[in-house]
Amino acid sequence: MTGVLVNAALVLLGSAIGLAFGRLLTQRISQAVMAGIGLCTLLIGISGALKEENPLILIAALVLGAVIGTLLDIDGFIQRLGMKAQSITRREGGSVAEGFVAASLLFCVGAMAVLGSLEAGLGGSNATLYTKSALDFVSAIFLASSLGLGVALSAVSVLVYQGAIALLSGLLAPVMTPGAIGALSGAGSVMIMALGLNLLGLTKIKVADFLPALIIAPLISIIAALF
Repeated sequence: MTGVLVNAALVLLGSAIGLAFGRLLTQRISQAVMAGIGLCTLLIGISGALKEENPLILIAALVLGAVIGTLLDIDGFIQRLGMKAQSITRREGGSVAEGFVAASLLFCVGAMAVLGSLEAGLGGSNATLYTKSALDFVSAIFLASSLGLGVALSAVSVLVYQGAIALLSGLLAPVMTPGAIGALSGAGSVMIMALGLNLLGLTKIKVADFLPALIIAPLISIIAALF
């Protein structure tokens, strides 16, 4: 769990630096930084999605995930929590919910998060998570400078998500095949693309409503491998 704790701590530290740095930015510079983050986020999503080898699994997972997420109103729930957090802290600026969702997906979705947590749980090796922690630290600085407090709250997502994988690694390792990890990363990458479009102000996709796809995609891949 050391690697997971370090990862969450560096997300918090990077966010704190970004929040302090963000106060020094003018609105014009903040908009430029937001555009840069949006473009980079879109690029990360596209590059990850292009690696998906089975688009049928990706389509099925996203469609089913969207239906389930919309029925459960996951996006609305996160927005309400974000508004409550924003009113408690009395912080102005970007939406807490937007920062939380964007940062949580960027930090938790991907092969490094899954494989690094599995390695930490099974063999005690934290090398992958330490590398990821350094990348997340830099990303958190720039994300928090534009998106605000929600980025810091994503440290909880990192701790819970990666911690759960590390603790359950003995059970997950046999089923989290490369195909299952690839399916999860592919679904997550499409959602990251949607985040990039939102950050650029081109769309208003309720990305959180697609979160069930992150569970459905590897499940479909695992079931398909049995046949």
